[in-house]
Amino acid sequence: MMKVTIDTNIIVSAALSPLGKSAQIMNMVFDRKARVYYNAEILAEYEDVLSRPRFNFSTEKQNTFIEGIKRVGVLIEPTVSSMPLPDETDRIFYDTAKESGALLITGNIKHYPHEEFVMTPANFLMLLDNES
Repeated sequence: MMKVTIDTNIIVSAALSPLGKSAQIMNMVFDRKARVYYNAEILAEYEDVLSRPRFNFSTEKQNTFIEGIKRVGVLIEPTVSSMPLPDETDRIFYDTAKESGALLITGNIKHYPHEEFVMTPANFLMLLDNES
């Protein structure tokens, strides 16, 4: 089973576009076709962003994502790395993916080092297609 860590922008994109690539990835997670690794800090960011008034997501939609991730995901407490990152708030996603051996799925690859395990939703889906 593929291991993934999901950047917040993927959750938001999935909530905004239920037929898009990000939603496909989240459906794989919720269907237990990919195992999501997260941390309490990541979950708090998901909750914060999904509840922002500008998105106007219903409480039900917010809970679908948060409770789904808690139900099927693996909660870890990664070691904090010293890898230089342009945005320090992204460190928790990087460290969680790195420590768990997961792929980091993000719409903002420029926020992370150029490493094989950091990829866009499109690249992740292509990787899966190539493996099947």
